Amino acid sequence: MTEPLIDPFQRAISYLRVSVTDRCDFRCVYCMSENMTFLPKKELLTLEELDRMCTTFVRMGVEKLRITGGEPLVRKGIMTFFDAMTRHLESGALRELTLTTNGSQLERFAQPLHDAGVRRVNISLDTLDEKKFADVTRWGRLPQVMRGIDAAQKAGLRVKINTVALKGFNEDELFPLVDWCAERDMDLTFIEVMPMGDIGNEDRIDQYWKLTDLRAQLAERFTLTDLAERTGGPARYVRAEETGQKIGFITPLSHNFCESCNRVRLTCTGELYMCLGQEDMADLRAPLRNNPGNDEPLEDAIRAAIARKPKGHDFDYSRQTVDGRVSRHMSHTGG
Repeated sequence: MTEPLIDPFQRAISYLRVSVTDRCDFRCVYCMSENMTFLPKKELLTLEELDRMCTTFVRMGVEKLRITGGEPLVRKGIMTFFDAMTRHLESGALRELTLTTNGSQLERFAQPLHDAGVRRVNISLDTLDEKKFADVTRWGRLPQVMRGIDAAQKAGLRVKINTVALKGFNEDELFPLVDWCAERDMDLTFIEVMPMGDIGNEDRIDQYWKLTDLRAQLAERFTLTDLAERTGGPARYVRAEETGQKIGFITPLSHNFCESCNRVRLTCTGELYMCLGQEDMADLRAPLRNNPGNDEPLEDAIRAAIARKPKGHDFDYSRQTVDGRVSRHMSHTGG
């Protein structure tokens, strides 16, 4: 039995977020610059390498895999990887296989994903207005995403909508978004915009909509009951009693949620980030590629990385400067 992964603060690492590509068919203004330079193919882990990497983490105690990007469903042949991970669900070693997506490809992939054992998907959606959607995603089309949501629900996937709270952009859609999710029996999580990467003219301080303010607005209309539910992740949940729906808040800026962090993030090039808000990372691609057929050096590298996992991150807007900012794009680490 392999010893479980425990970090220096006695947190068990049971959740791995895996970026399978840095590419995306959208160019969301808070995630990417419009003219991105993408990685050469040889730098990316192959689908077979991703399988070996994830299998090693599962053997070391990871029970939840979330597949991210970029947009994971634009990776050529990606269903080969999902189908391969099914064996870990069937063995019981993996408790959950899920993904975060922009929804653009779900019309095509929802049923195959369900067949592979995926039961929940997170869909990023910041507005229900078609023009605003085109503006914030630059290349996206809202009707395509709506068809994807329909297909996901038809396939039996539980859908959670992730909405980045952007001052001056979707403040006026707070209640329409909540009502729409309630009508479709979808959970909804609001996320504070984070200082990730150089994305041109977008001013993060002007965009920053503090979620304590957003929650106060919700409380004017709904009775909000705090839920004890914890996934080890960043979200804090409430139930809106009038609709019965669950609403989450991810607040990396106004409330540091690091004390229960159980996750690490693997990039599509095999870099392991122990914290989203720190620059420190470990190269796992080298021990993987340099030791075909021998996972021991990879396991050693993973343990050494977890031993460096920090207590928390440093995002801070309190002095009207983007303190704690990290230089890489969100699409690099995995959304």
